[in-house]
Formats: sequence, C-alpha cells, structure tokens
Amino acid sequence: MLWTLLRRHGRPYLGAVTAVVVLQLISTLAMLYLPSLNARIIDEGVARGDTDRIWDLGLVMLGVALVQVIAAIVAVWFGAKVAMGIGRDLRRAVYTRVDGFSAEELGRFGAPTLITRGTNDVNQVQMVTLMGLNFMVAVPIMAIGGIIMAVREDPGLSWLVWVSVPVLLVIVAWIVAKLMPLFQRMQDDIDRVNGVMREQVMGIRVVRAFVREPHESARFSDANAALTRTSVLIGRLFVLLGPVITMILHLATAAVLWFGGHRVADGLVEVGALTAFMQYLLQILMAVMMGTFMMMMLPRAVVSAGRIGEVLDTVPTLAEPVNPVTPADPRGAVELRDVTFAYPGAEAPVLDGVSFTVAPGSTTAIIGATGSGKSTLVNLIPRLYDATSGQVLIDGVPVTELARAELTRAVALVPQKPYLFSGTVAENMRFGAPEATEEEIWAALETAQAAGFVRERTTGEGETAATGLDSRLSQGGTDVSGGQRQRLSIARALVARPRILLFDDSFSALDVATDARLRGALDATAAGTTRIVVAQRVATITEADQIIVLDEGRVVGRGTHAELLAGNETYKAIVDSQVRAEELA
Repeated sequence: MLWTLLRRHGRPYLGAVTAVVVLQLISTLAMLYLPSLNARIIDEGVARGDTDRIWDLGLVMLGVALVQVIAAIVAVWFGAKVAMGIGRDLRRAVYTRVDGFSAEELGRFGAPTLITRGTNDVNQVQMVTLMGLNFMVAVPIMAIGGIIMAVREDPGLSWLVWVSVPVLLVIVAWIVAKLMPLFQRMQDDIDRVNGVMREQVMGIRVVRAFVREPHESARFSDANAALTRTSVLIGRLFVLLGPVITMILHLATAAVLWFGGHRVADGLVEVGALTAFMQYLLQILMAVMMGTFMMMMLPRAVVSAGRIGEVLDTVPTLAEPVNPVTPADPRGAVELRDVTFAYPGAEAPVLDGVSFTVAPGSTTAIIGATGSGKSTLVNLIPRLYDATSGQVLIDGVPVTELARAELTRAVALVPQKPYLFSGTVAENMRFGAPEATEEEIWAALETAQAAGFVRERTTGEGETAATGLDSRLSQGGTDVSGGQRQRLSIARALVARPRILLFDDSFSALDVATDARLRGALDATAAGTTRIVVAQRVATITEADQIIVLDEGRVVGRGTHAELLAGNETYKAIVDSQVRAEELA
C-alpha cells in the first residue's frame, strides 16, 4: 500500500524525483572518489615527498568535495519539496474522502482514528518519503560502489566486507521483524488516546456533573500507559541497534588495521591503498547503517500507509449521481414512498414502509415516542443517509438523482444537536450562503429571535475586542447557552434561503414565549418555504397543516391536530400525557 500511495500521489513530482536521483548519484560518486584521491595523495605525494603532487591532487580533491556538498544540499532540497508535497496531497485526499462519507462510514471508522490517519499517519508516510529520497538513492550506490572500490584497492582484504555486511543485514532484518507488530499496536494506541481525550473534552460538563473525574483520569491513564509501554518496547530496539552497529564498525576498523598492517609489512599493499580500503569499508557500513535507519522507519510507514489506504479505498455509500437531474418545478415539495431504513447491523429497521407527501409551502410536524424514528426520517431528506428501500423525492426527483449542490440549495437542516464553528458570528451565518449581506444576516437573526443577544455580545479585550456579528464563537458554540445556540443555528439555516427547512427538535431549549415568537416570525418571513418540524411538545404543532404520527418506525396517524385528536389513539395518548404533566407542574 505504501508503494501504491507513493506511485499515485508522486506522479506530479516526477521531475523533482528525477533531479534527486541525478544529484544523489553525483554526490555519491564524488564521495566514492574521495578515498581514492586521498590514497593517491599518500602514495604518490606524501610517501615520495612530492609536494607539487600533493597540491595538484589536493586541489582536485577540494573540487570533488565541493561538487559532492553542493549536489547533496540541492538533492535534499528537492527531496524535501517532494515529501512535503506528497504529505500535503495525502492530507487533502483523506480530508476530501472523509468529507464525502455518510454517517455510516463515519460511524464505522470513528472520529479519533480518522483524525490520526489524516495527521499522524500522513506524517509517517511523509517522513519515510523524505528519508527514502535522501538515503535510499545513495545507499545502494554507496554500498555497491564501495564494495567495488574496496576490492579494487585491496582484493586480499575483501573478505572483511563479506563478513561485516551480512552480519549487519541479519541484525536489521531481525529488528524490523520485531518492529512491524509494535508499530501497528502503536498506531492503535494513539487512536485510543485520541478517542479518550476527545470524549473527555466534548463531555467535560457531563463528567463534572456526575463527579467522574477520577474514573475518566483512570481511563486516560490506562490508554496512556498502553501507548507508553509500546513506545518503550520500540525504544528498546532502537537503543539496542546503536551499540550493535558501533561495535561492528569498531571491529571492522580493528580488523582492517590488524590484517592490513601485516599486508603492508609484507609489501602486498601500500599505506594509501590500505587507508582507502578502510574508508571504503566504513562507507559501506555507513550505507548499511543509513539503510538500517530507513528500514526502522519503514514498518511504521507501511502500517500508516495501510491505514490511509483503508480510508481512501472506502467508497462512500452516498455517491454523487453520474447524471444528476434538475427539478423541472422547484417549489419545495417532499414525498416519501414506502421508505424503509435500517442501520447497518441492526436487527430491525428504524423506519418501515413510511409514505407521505408534503405540499410546497406547507408545514408538516412529525411527532412520536422516543425511538420512533423521527430524526432518522428527517435525516433521509437531505440524504445524510440513503433509504434501505423506497424513495425520498424532492420536487418529484429522487434525492439519489440530485446533485449534492442542488440538494444543499434545496434543503437546510437544523439538527437536534446544533453545532457552531469557531469564528465570528457572521462567518457562522454565512456557512450556507457565503455571499449573504449583513442586512440578510440581521433579518435572519431577527426571525430566529437571536438579534438581541448578538447585538449585545462582546468578545475579546482592547484592540481584539469585537461586538455583534464580529464577535467570536468558540468551537461547538460552547460559550453560548443551549437556547442561543439553537437560535443561531436556525438563523444560519434561514440565511441560506432554502426551499425546504427541516427542524429536528430545534426548539427544545427555548422557553414557551420565545418559541411562540419565533414560530410567528417564521410564518411571516418564510411563508413560502416548506417546513418539516420534529417536535416533542404538542402545543407547538397544533397549527401545522399536517401532523405525522410515528410509532416504532411506522406511520400510525396523519392529519391536522383536530382530526388526530378525534380519531387517533396514539396521538391522543401523547396529548393526554403532556396535559397531565402540565397539570402536575
């Protein structure tokens, strides 16, 4: 998978990769030539007392060294450019794919692992790409070239190469085999730590309300300890590698000096050639060591590439239609035809054979007991899920045949749990309509009964102070109350000016008076907009043109408030329970 990712995302950088290969080749060949020049300086200059020869060869050596340094620097620059570009492209690809995921895929992966895969895993692939371009081009050239040059200098000592190099390779292979499962475990441990931290940060109020700080601290400690244990095991292998490589280098150097010294004494080799052989042997072992460090990083990168590949190879179930259809008469009509929906792995469907029609510009309320499928039904209309069977149509066109952009223009959803993004109030309001003017935003805020507290809102101090639409909101809107968050979410949907407005229990945090004013303002300013409202309080939906009663995923009643009160037992039971609750209150 690592090679597949690099091949797929490295194509735009083939020119830079070619430059790296050429420059690394020049740098490595120059490095291989330097010991030979040094040997000639010793044998032809120092040993014979020829100063002119020393100067001549010294200047050549200086020129070769400059070429080697310049080529190495430029090669690293191109390599870094390629690696950073591939990392950027991978992060973009992961984000784009996740952005197209349905709730089903998001639930299957989970937010913590998707965050880790788009950041930490991409960083691993990016780093191994950088190391590969800098080392893996030079390593084979230096190793093979070093062997050739060493044998050329003194064939009688070549057996030292054939002993020391295999020993290093065996050690590297053993360590890599140990590291592969540890790196897989490490990435899973990182996912677990991210998951626990995310839950604790998002649910800090619940944790504090139930005084569960010790329990959550223990959970984090367990996840953190598991990651630490895995990191320590990996660290031990890394710590073991350094001394082993150093010992082999020292033993090889000692062997060259011992056996080479005898060969010099016997007149079989000159001092300069012995010096060059020792340098070539060290270059060979250094090449193997660089390859070793690369191989140490490779297992984790392979694991990370596999995790990234799982995301990129996942085909979203909510695919964009090949030949999208545009409604001939876009007025905001909604129709469900025998819709059944079941969550993956569920034993029974949440919705079963649901059928009804919503006329353009009308208001339809959906009511039912908890778990009856109200929110699921509303989520099918903007195609957050696809129906298991049956059809959901907008203006006569199945939502599966509408382009995503067209569907977004047609439908705006105010979810059950409203979410605001970090940024200014104005930026949040323009989320569905980037070109909206301030007048349009204020009009939507007035309708949503949010203009008052937005005008009074001030954030920051001194030069960073901001008021009104320029005031800033924290991530998730945690610095405003639940009711204010709901009203801002409703205003954001109104700014988008859709044909269909979906309210998924979006008035639950509002008091009765604010609820009434907001609904009255909606009747006045959004009279031509189709509204579908999921509600818990019967008192808020009595004026709806149509009320759909759900029970265990089935439609058990349809009509106006008066009609259902007269002839629907399920609806009457809901009304009676709320009336008794109000009387008791």
